[in-house]
Amino acid sequence: MKRAGVRTPGARPPLALAVPALAAVAFLALPLIGILARTEWTELAGHLTSPGTVQALKLSLLVSFWALGLSLLLGVPLAWLLARVPFPGKAFVRSLVLLPMVLPPTVGGVALLLAFGRRGLLGPWLEGTFGITLPFHTSGAVLAATFVAMPFLIISLEGALGGLRPRYEETAASLGASPVRVFFTVTLPMVAPGVLAGAALTWARALGEFGATITFAGNLPGTTQTLPLQVYLLLQDEPEAATSVSLLLLAIAMGVLIALRGRWTGTPSERGRAAEGPVPDGAAPITVDSDNDIDTDSNTAIDPPGKDAPHAPHVPSDRRWSLSADVTGFTTLTLAAEPGTTIAVVGPNGAGKTTLLRALLGLTPRAHAELRLGDEDVTALPPHRRRVAWVPQDGALFPHLTALANTAYGLRAQGVARAEARREAQGWLDRLGVGHLGHRKPAQLSGGQAQRVALARALAARPRLLVLDEPLAALDQTTRAHVRHTLRAHLAGFGGVCLIVTHDPVEAVSLADRVLVLQDGRALQDAAPAEVTRHPRSPWVARMLGRNAWPGTATADGLALDDGGMLVAAEPPPPGTAALAIVAPEAVSLHRERPAGSPRNVWPGTVREITTSGSRLRVLVTSVEAPDVVAEITPQSAAELGLADGVSVWTSVKATETTVVVL
Repeated sequence: MKRAGVRTPGARPPLALAVPALAAVAFLALPLIGILARTEWTELAGHLTSPGTVQALKLSLLVSFWALGLSLLLGVPLAWLLARVPFPGKAFVRSLVLLPMVLPPTVGGVALLLAFGRRGLLGPWLEGTFGITLPFHTSGAVLAATFVAMPFLIISLEGALGGLRPRYEETAASLGASPVRVFFTVTLPMVAPGVLAGAALTWARALGEFGATITFAGNLPGTTQTLPLQVYLLLQDEPEAATSVSLLLLAIAMGVLIALRGRWTGTPSERGRAAEGPVPDGAAPITVDSDNDIDTDSNTAIDPPGKDAPHAPHVPSDRRWSLSADVTGFTTLTLAAEPGTTIAVVGPNGAGKTTLLRALLGLTPRAHAELRLGDEDVTALPPHRRRVAWVPQDGALFPHLTALANTAYGLRAQGVARAEARREAQGWLDRLGVGHLGHRKPAQLSGGQAQRVALARALAARPRLLVLDEPLAALDQTTRAHVRHTLRAHLAGFGGVCLIVTHDPVEAVSLADRVLVLQDGRALQDAAPAEVTRHPRSPWVARMLGRNAWPGTATADGLALDDGGMLVAAEPPPPGTAALAIVAPEAVSLHRERPAGSPRNVWPGTVREITTSGSRLRVLVTSVEAPDVVAEITPQSAAELGLADGVSVWTSVKATETTVVVL
């Protein structure tokens, strides 16, 4: 495998770019080489251990760590605000953050004097009310270092937050976690590398601050004389000692940069994949619970594959929650369902399916839902108090938590004791066939395993409304059947309503009591699966069910199709009626010559694609006289007809095989 950064043979950079680049490297390196060349190595230890240098070093460490603490206290919330919250004047606030990085340090010191000095805006009030005098005091040096260093933390953390998809935080809120809990248990751990990188840069910058410090806090030995100020003084009387102290500061700065290189960069998902590999079953790694407690898996039994696992503990409840929703905005519909109802939401991409779910969760400005669950109106409640559990399309498992801690997250957010939450979470993992993977983190799970853990996490959260966005899409057929059976068993006793977005007709028919068909943000059909299967009112749904579907306008003999051509039907609706013609693929016949006899719908066409569907073949035929049509035939028939891509054929459909649905 070719390593990153290794130049492939022949990939030579152009001289017009290489020469200036090398000159830039030399320009940056020569001053540092000068320090190394001029250092009196025999006197280095004596210079660094002199009383003045030691005192300045201690003061620098004190000032820089205090500046780091203040930057973390103030900068982390500000970075989150800039990354997550839209508000007026956001660009101006970001400019204020960047200003100390481009402002001359001495100008920054003057600005601090005019703000916090004895004659400044706040200085007299601070001194008169609290007796605090910042200029020419150690606290002034801390303030100056914080002013110039905090932007490094804010910029680094804002970038990390910008790379973190909000879906993780939204999923945590749907599991019942308050915004503060989400921040400390999901957001902050996931951007911890960005925090560490920003903190390291902030500390290094505070350690080397000079201009603002000497202007605002002065140069008082033991009080404000930090190492950079010590270097400035030594240059006048002891240049050799100044070089030695400069070398110390250079070494500290280089150490910070080397430590940062390649370790605390990249998005959370990239780091997770790079840092974690498969963990063998039976290992006992360190796990992180949702409340940030760290422990080994010593007190949690993880069943190995194949071992009989206990069923998930059932939490008895007599509560029943009906659903009543009036959705407006991009998706507009009225939805009502009795407790225990499962609704499959289907429709083409962009129909508004996910927008509907997010409106019920209270997570999107595109649509608003007046929502009642049971007897309670939850419209005004924030997402974490609605008790609406969500499984997004990608699962959104928290990458810093194990599968077990992920599953227990909702229970812990609702105040369930840690041991009980872990026990119930383990039961749900067992039921979905991933109990033996509870110690693994998401990066160590396959796509199907991760999807089952995400489903277990939602089911374990004891929701009043369950919304699932294609929860089984990542599973193979065998696993999908098992999980579908488990989900159906749970939904049979679920006291609330479940909405499942799916593109799988088997899921829609086997799991749902009703099928809600959306198109362009509107409800096109809401009926029992059998009715939708027999009389789909959407071309997309008909095709999802494997049928040919063509919209058109009724005539005296049949339908004038929107895409061209005429289709004769046995029982057409009144002329002028908008309708949908549906023909099963097995009702389409293929011929090499124009057929004679009873078929009333006959078109010439060309074979464009042949695919396998179980033991039969599905043949796509295009025509200039009619819309594309799919025929389903046996492999033997295809061989007898000599079908292949580009072969000319005739298609025929009997009028009695055409079903017309009024739109």
